[in-house]
Amino acid sequence: MAPYRGCLIGRFQPFHRGHRKLAEYVADDVDELVVGIGSADASHTRRNPFTAGERVMMVRKTLEPFDITDYVVPIEDLDRNSVWVSHVQSMAPEFDVAYSNNPLVIRLFSEAGIEVRQTEMFDRDELKGSEIRRQMIDGEDWRQHVPQPVQDVIDEVDGVGRLRDIE
Repeated sequence: MAPYRGCLIGRFQPFHRGHRKLAEYVADDVDELVVGIGSADASHTRRNPFTAGERVMMVRKTLEPFDITDYVVPIEDLDRNSVWVSHVQSMAPEFDVAYSNNPLVIRLFSEAGIEVRQTEMFDRDELKGSEIRRQMIDGEDWRQHVPQPVQDVIDEVDGVGRLRDIE
């Protein structure tokens, strides 16, 4: 029997504790986890400071301790919603269910006949990528919001310096 595979898509700019909890939740629900790195073509901007490769490292290193097979796949933006789901499907291993709370993503997968499950938003008041990036620029304590492996990647690529330079 084929494994039951779930797909979780996000920009992960950066991959924070809420994303980690979400991945953990999904991993408990499926046999294998596909993580789609959205906006993979975007980097070096305030909204998308990290490259697809850097985000892949953040996710893979954070998921390492999970007892699940995972696939981390960069997915470029298309700006054509009518073909977006087929684009995701062409870039990722086949999956049975998608996980998202984004209304557009839910609509697009649903219209394509793919089951979508919404999840709880984990600590959403303090765990927002935009807020974490702001804290990085302003010299505030952003580290408390991201797992240690993500901190290590951000330090390795001088992510704080990059954000401050492009701000």
